[in-house]
Amino acid sequence: MVKNDRWIIEMAQKGMIEPFHEDQVRKGVISYGVGSYGYDIRIFDEFKIPNPAAKPGEKRIIDPKNFDEKNFLNYKGDVCEIPANSYLLCRSLEYLRIPRETHVICFGKSTYARSGVIVNITPLEPEWEGFITISVSNTSPFPVKLYANEGIAQIVFLEAAELCLTSYADKKGKYQAQKGIVLPKL
Repeated sequence: MVKNDRWIIEMAQKGMIEPFHEDQVRKGVISYGVGSYGYDIRIFDEFKIPNPAAKPGEKRIIDPKNFDEKNFLNYKGDVCEIPANSYLLCRSLEYLRIPRETHVICFGKSTYARSGVIVNITPLEPEWEGFITISVSNTSPFPVKLYANEGIAQIVFLEAAELCLTSYADKKGKYQAQKGIVLPKL
């Protein structure tokens, strides 16, 4: 069953989403806050941008099993441009604590989708907590601006009929309680 806005507000008051906006903020920004059956999260002002510049003879490759941080540049700012046909990593402004009876699915905001931007966030498992690391791809042939402190995606809360046998916390998941933009781990 999908959780409604009253449940989201009740759970947020117990610390599920911090900081939390009980109303959906819309005027002059890409919206964020409580929706009918979900919550629109924002992006923080820190980004990891691919650094394709290599020294002569050096080959750059992204290997999720052996991730090299030097493939990215750190950037901090209120606006970040994603080059055409590229991507970057960022994180949610909100810190989340997912209850054991809840699973979360994330979808990109239509404002960005209509600009050629695809937001990729994996599902948030029961009892996962942390800032969400977000991969944002620009599929358009033009650079696209991302706005920090504004909406990037909507998370939808699904209630399980029964509690899971093993939660993310029980498994001691490798991305538990992540504090910043976390790169791939094995």
